[in-house]
Amino acid sequence: MKRFCILLALLVTGIAATAQVLTSSNLPVIRINTNGQSIPDEPKIMADMGIIYNGEGVRNNLTDPFNHYNGKIGIEVRGQSSQMFPMKSYSIELWDNAGNSLDKPLFGLPKESDWVLYAPYTDKTLMRNFLAYTFSRGMGHWAANCRFVEVVINDDYKGIYVLMEKVKRGSGRVPVTKIASTDISGDALTGGYIFSIDKEADGWFSEVAPPTTGGGKRIQYSYIYPKLSAIVPAQQQYLKSYVDSFEAAVKSKDFQDKTTGWRKYADELSFIDFMLINEVSRNVDGYRISTYMYKDRQSKGGKINAGPVWDYDLAFRNANYCNGSDVGGWAYQFNQNCPDDYFQVPLWWYQFAKDSAYQSNLRCRWKQLRQGSMSDSRINTLIDSVVSLTAEARQRHFQRWPVLGQYIWPNPQPIPTTYDGEINALRAWLDARISWISNAIPNGGPCYDYPATEKAAVLASVYPNPVSSSITLDFKTRIAQRINVRVVDAAGRTLLNQAYPLQYGENYFQVQTNQWPAGIFILTYQAESGEKGTLKLLRQ
Repeated sequence: MKRFCILLALLVTGIAATAQVLTSSNLPVIRINTNGQSIPDEPKIMADMGIIYNGEGVRNNLTDPFNHYNGKIGIEVRGQSSQMFPMKSYSIELWDNAGNSLDKPLFGLPKESDWVLYAPYTDKTLMRNFLAYTFSRGMGHWAANCRFVEVVINDDYKGIYVLMEKVKRGSGRVPVTKIASTDISGDALTGGYIFSIDKEADGWFSEVAPPTTGGGKRIQYSYIYPKLSAIVPAQQQYLKSYVDSFEAAVKSKDFQDKTTGWRKYADELSFIDFMLINEVSRNVDGYRISTYMYKDRQSKGGKINAGPVWDYDLAFRNANYCNGSDVGGWAYQFNQNCPDDYFQVPLWWYQFAKDSAYQSNLRCRWKQLRQGSMSDSRINTLIDSVVSLTAEARQRHFQRWPVLGQYIWPNPQPIPTTYDGEINALRAWLDARISWISNAIPNGGPCYDYPATEKAAVLASVYPNPVSSSITLDFKTRIAQRINVRVVDAAGRTLLNQAYPLQYGENYFQVQTNQWPAGIFILTYQAESGEKGTLKLLRQ
């Protein structure tokens, strides 16, 4: 856990004022001096920052020299709704004396100039973002590494913060190819790009309206990399055209086709993993705000990837609106819960729910993750490690911000009165939420769970019936085995005589029937286990 989240103590100069709160810490110490300036929303102001870090497990004293960083930074307030809180979040950029960006590898993380200081004011567990990002990294995706922090700004102790990497292209961050303004044709034009769905659009609007809503609501996209000031018209046109093609494929009647459907444009696993994190956390902003995507060059895969995940302070039972704290229900169905909210969930997620292959793969991935990076033991270990790591610092934090037991927008009821109560509520909600998801994901495909009470070794069905131009044979089996299938018409003529291999779980086989005459047919099957059955089919 410590390699993921070293707790920092962040202090602004003013030793006399801060000594009453913190004189030494088992955590690294950062000291910032804004030199009398107020920190604005934007642009960044220049300030001085020094870090005291004597190594993991070694105490750090306010009187120790700056030995990890000692130099200039640019700092500004960040966030949208969070700016109303007295505890502000900040964007930090490491600068040289002239105000130019300076890349440094803080606390063993890949070197970069841009960092985020997130203020967990409304998140009294202090760990919601950390949990979501750690889950995503455990799935094999890049997500922001974080380091918990304590903050004092200009003689005012500010409590625990979380130092996080910023969503940005680069080595050790979002893995897309660098693109230049001269890359306007061929493979170079196809990537890499990072874009997002968010409140402040500086890119384009989707051609596809969000479902189950009205009032002219539209999905709006923003350029992240290259940013608006750097992306050239040819790149803007290419990215919009590619996303338009993806959305058109999602909306088409053949959207499930593995060659011509939406998978032609998007990486399915990334969307599945993105969905699972949003659903486990029931992120009320998920899918519709702070939703990042990226696309590399065609020569490097070239498909849209969902993620990286970002902004989970209102997740994990921390929103009292739009069903945000409910244990049950899918978070992607936000549009039904809050149809009047302008920022709606795109059509894709509703279409994925109708895609049988997606649902099958979703189940398999969920079962895999529940045995590994999202197992109960792993989740509890992550929570326990943050509880242990922040034990000393959070005494100061909640003295500075006495929010325990108090309503801070948008905390749901009931509001725990202690930190232990907050953690117990988080654990109980997560247990119930995970149980709901496990039962709600359709039980089908190769990861189908055969009913323990079912005596038969094979369960068979055929659809559609009446038969159209093709039918699907659906066999669920308790064991891996072969099954023989025979179809005859009313005159006794054999129309199908085929053996199929069955794997444990659910198995699908498609049979073309456009040459079959109208009439009644009898389908018989016999499995190696000895199971036999008969089904009657009709073609009109």
